[in-house]
Amino acid sequence: MEETNQTVVSEFIFQGLCNSRELQIFLLLPFSTLYLMTVVGNIFVVILIITDHHLHSPMYFLLANLSFVDFCLSSVTTPKMITDLVKDIKTISFGGCMSQILCVHFFGGGEMVLLVTMAYDRYVAICRPLHYTSIMDRQKCIWLVLISWIIGFVHAMSQLILILELPFCGPRVIDSFFCDIPLVMKLACMNTDTLGIVINADSGVLATTCFILLLISYTYILITVQLHSKDVSSKALSTCTSHIIVVVLFFGPCIFIYLWPVSIMWVDKFLAVFYTVITPLLNPAIYTLRNKDIKNAIKKFKDHK
Repeated sequence: MEETNQTVVSEFIFQGLCNSRELQIFLLLPFSTLYLMTVVGNIFVVILIITDHHLHSPMYFLLANLSFVDFCLSSVTTPKMITDLVKDIKTISFGGCMSQILCVHFFGGGEMVLLVTMAYDRYVAICRPLHYTSIMDRQKCIWLVLISWIIGFVHAMSQLILILELPFCGPRVIDSFFCDIPLVMKLACMNTDTLGIVINADSGVLATTCFILLLISYTYILITVQLHSKDVSSKALSTCTSHIIVVVLFFGPCIFIYLWPVSIMWVDKFLAVFYTVITPLLNPAIYTLRNKDIKNAIKKFKDHK
């Protein structure tokens, strides 16, 4: 039968994390537990910051938004992956696949910009402490968060528009547990080399720009910290260390998957699991375990109950 330049594929089939049925059943409980902990951890951080007046500062306002984005990012792919672990045939509709691509890039792109905003907040707090309240006022914080959502949405739409018009006429098997652009493009009934360069450049520009801005911010912060007294510098360094850990955990897998020229499937799957399942869980843990104000708020929350 002659292939047409129309989207005749109505659904895609995931190969999942592995081929072993026994291993998939074994992974069901750990991944379900991780996702539950991610949801509870991130939502708890958001509620804690909203309800505790001592946490009504720009840093914690941004942290609450980060926790919400992490909850959303994890929820795009993880519930589907968990339910697919017990299925022999793991299918997703064409619309569902495109929705996953849109949401992953929306929340992922938004989180990149939000991490830059958090670095800027720490830069102002440490490098220009006397002007902090005037620079990081409530209105500016809201605008910075809105900008992160807008950039994430524009980035996601630009990715989706490029891939939505591709003709898919088979095969329809995706060697992963969710719809990722590089893997979906391989299934198109046309040469996508040029399009792949454009899409990677789109993601690459956003990721690289954010990463460079983060490096500049934390370089300035670390230089300033060295000039302060020991008590001030240790507190600032503790806060910045948490931020830097989160940045490395988030950007590392993204840069490797989208910008690394050689694709190794099991490595890509591991990194995809890491930034969609593990990182959203680690973020609240890193901030709560290392942050004195958050720990005090948790203690008060327990005492109040």
